[in-house]
Amino acid sequence: MAKITKLDDIVSLCKRRGFIFQSSEIYGGLASCYDYGPLGVELKNNVKKAWWKTVVQMRDDVVGLDCSILMHPMVWKASGHADKFADLIVECKKCNTRTRVDHLKDHCEEHTAHIAIDSALASAPELSNKVCPNCGSVGNFTEPMPFQLMFETQMGANVDDAMTMYLRPETAQGIFANFRNVLDTTRVKIPFGIAQIGKSFRNEVTTKAFIFRTREFEQAELEFFCEPGTDEEWFEHWKKCRFEWYIGLGLKKENLRFRQHDADELAHYAKSCADVEYKFPFGSGDWQELEGIANRTDYDLRQHQRGIRTMTKWYENNRDMTKIELTDEPQDYQSGPLSYFDIEKKKRYVPYVIEPSAGIDRSALAFLVDAYDEEEVRGEKRNLLRFHHALAPIKVGVFPLVKRDGMPEIARNIYEDMKKHFNCFYDEKGAIGRRYRRQDEAGTPFCITVDGQTLEDKTVTVRKRDSMEQVRVTTDSLKSFLYDKLEV
Repeated sequence: MAKITKLDDIVSLCKRRGFIFQSSEIYGGLASCYDYGPLGVELKNNVKKAWWKTVVQMRDDVVGLDCSILMHPMVWKASGHADKFADLIVECKKCNTRTRVDHLKDHCEEHTAHIAIDSALASAPELSNKVCPNCGSVGNFTEPMPFQLMFETQMGANVDDAMTMYLRPETAQGIFANFRNVLDTTRVKIPFGIAQIGKSFRNEVTTKAFIFRTREFEQAELEFFCEPGTDEEWFEHWKKCRFEWYIGLGLKKENLRFRQHDADELAHYAKSCADVEYKFPFGSGDWQELEGIANRTDYDLRQHQRGIRTMTKWYENNRDMTKIELTDEPQDYQSGPLSYFDIEKKKRYVPYVIEPSAGIDRSALAFLVDAYDEEEVRGEKRNLLRFHHALAPIKVGVFPLVKRDGMPEIARNIYEDMKKHFNCFYDEKGAIGRRYRRQDEAGTPFCITVDGQTLEDKTVTVRKRDSMEQVRVTTDSLKSFLYDKLEV
């Protein structure tokens, strides 16, 4: 199996086959924004469907949610995003390129420095040996400065009553804000989780490598609430579950690893954090985060309890959050509005939270990279995507061998029947070999061909993508044959 050493092959295939396009391409494109084409949207939907099935539908202790992108500004004040959600950046004095400090590489080393924003703001990091990624200049940077990552917008028809709002930078806070609603309207009890898939927005300074890091992206997040003292056990549980999910959908184990965060790079709310990393083909191959699993303790629920108590100040200050300080937390915070009463143990507490947070876009990219293959078949290069069947955008291609002798009519009837059960594609243009190659590039697991023998015994050729093996299957048993193979 061929090894991919550069991203260009993936980008080219995505454009050629309609997986992913540059956003607003007819106007020159918009940096770090992408549109998913006909095949890409099916792939992305299948990734989301696989995540939702595993994390929500197959478990008894997780429920789902779909929160609004626009939320009350106090959500972001209470969460800390309004004050702390910033990247530390520097500007190259030679070429004026701005870069995140934690993305600068040493002149003589390959590793990237990880610098926590709070500590970096307190004491400037050593930049004398850092290299500008644009012009190669060494140590020629301005003093580090914070860069706000949230996109601002306005809500309201008139200037006088307009309210400054934010496009959410993460989906997690909508879950915390609805914690009490879920408790009051369902039969969940601790330990339990609330899951959500949705769009988030960050005004990134440094975008990277196709759809790996973009300004508009989709997240799949789970907030799993548990009793304090059981949090480390659940942290390990979700690490194992999430790692196995990627392997189960076809990612090669040698391309995956865990990286435990060091104490100096933990977010201010985290007790511990580990990343599931994938070896992406950036340059010679870089390990990059696919998903983070964090122990957020009880930080978020406690902060929103403080936010609730602060609402009066928000109105008194004409909704100007820059003039608001959160109300001090009372000593009895364990009995606040976002606490949980355990009936069996007869005690009340603010739950701890374990958060697996995955990027749908970068997951789709990892599945594309891992599935991509090139091989030589009878003197010709064959490009194909060896997707797991659950992720393949098209499950079945249906072809007549030639456009005569009633073959198109039979093939069309099979297609109309099969598309009730699977995402199918009908094609009667060009040589059969070319049609197979087109479906190989799309990652289609099976192709059905109606040929001369079909007219005699009502069997069709079913070709398998990975092995190119062909078997005869009766038209009456096609549906059960495909259900068995596709596991849908």
